[in-house]
Amino acid sequence: MSKDLLTLYAADVLDEHYKLTLAQLCRTCHLAPEQVFELVEYGIVEPHGNRPTHWRFSGIALTRIHRARRLEQDLGLNTAGVALVLDLLDELQQLRARIRRLEGADD
Repeated sequence: MSKDLLTLYAADVLDEHYKLTLAQLCRTCHLAPEQVFELVEYGIVEPHGNRPTHWRFSGIALTRIHRARRLEQDLGLNTAGVALVLDLLDELQQLRARIRRLEGADD
């Protein structure tokens, strides 16, 4: 893997169209495959593909993993707690976007 690609990962510039293999995701996030399996099991990240050898992760998975690790470290949450918090944060973001749209429709 090129140094430029790792820099790109670190910059959180990746979007949903960029795809990473399980091995690339593990290397980039410094995780063991078993840790990624747990994140998948709890719905923190969602791979495309029907088995680990075919899994591809979007660049957004990097951001979610980074957020998950921060929640674990900063708040001492377990994986189930991290999944719940991330779901609630996603819902909050969607509700705020809906409010902005509704407020924009009133103008």
